[in-house]
Amino acid sequence: MATARRPISSLRWWIGGLLFASTVINYIDRQTLSLLAPYLKLQYHWTNSDYANIAIAFRVAYSIGQTLFGKVMDRVGTRRGLTLTVIWYSAVSMLTSLASGFYSFATFRFLLGTGESANWPAATKAVSEWFPKRERALATALFDSGSSIGGAVAPFLVLWIYFRWGWRPAFMVPGALGFLWLIIWRWLYHTPETHSRISPTELAMIAADKRESDESHAGKARLRWSDLLKLPQTWGTIIAKTLTDPVFFFITEWFPIYLVAKGIELKSGLIAVWIPFIAADVGSFFAGGLSGYLVKRG
Repeated sequence: MATARRPISSLRWWIGGLLFASTVINYIDRQTLSLLAPYLKLQYHWTNSDYANIAIAFRVAYSIGQTLFGKVMDRVGTRRGLTLTVIWYSAVSMLTSLASGFYSFATFRFLLGTGESANWPAATKAVSEWFPKRERALATALFDSGSSIGGAVAPFLVLWIYFRWGWRPAFMVPGALGFLWLIIWRWLYHTPETHSRISPTELAMIAADKRESDESHAGKARLRWSDLLKLPQTWGTIIAKTLTDPVFFFITEWFPIYLVAKGIELKSGLIAVWIPFIAADVGSFFAGGLSGYLVKRG
């Protein structure tokens, strides 16, 4: 361990805040296109089907990436894994400013979806490394709420840049935020066992929780994919996500176009864009708190 330095109080929650910030930036990057879509459709003469295909390119890459990146994070580690993926999607976000039509936008969105898909597996792994089981639901709600906050912040940042300097800078500036975040991430994030700023009390609490978890799994065979698919909890999660994710994704990708089609100017109607994401944020914290409460109740 590095030379002794003054411990940071409740360091795990600072880590949680950093994961929250990563998710905020992640969502600002991905919301940029949907906010600019009403204007880019006119400039490049896209139909709704054209825009849908660009959005689908992101979702296809995102789905594949989320399936694969969990294993990647286990191999390379949270610190290095999230570093590489944030560099990837931040660079792609900035490079989207070079797009010149349907195919280049679709390509950049595919690449963006590939990189951004790693945020949730990496953040979930970080939560498991830093938080005891009784706090993981709330910690997960904290970083996951960054998606709603990012969606709410994006209109104010992206449209402000667009109406002053055009759509290309509107892609570059949000992308640059990821590189600023990386400076803090590389400085602050290490595993609890190797961190020089963790207090003995917090380290002991995390270690005790891990020992309890290891003891409860001692002697048990490692689960395979086929074993997981036999569990009703697995299918409960799959079904719930299948029913809810398309609704939220539909809002994130089509809501600005819908508002413009209904005669609401985004420049003067930012609150309308903002409301669904704040509602989702409230729901995220409520669900995380409720889940944690039920876990404590057994």
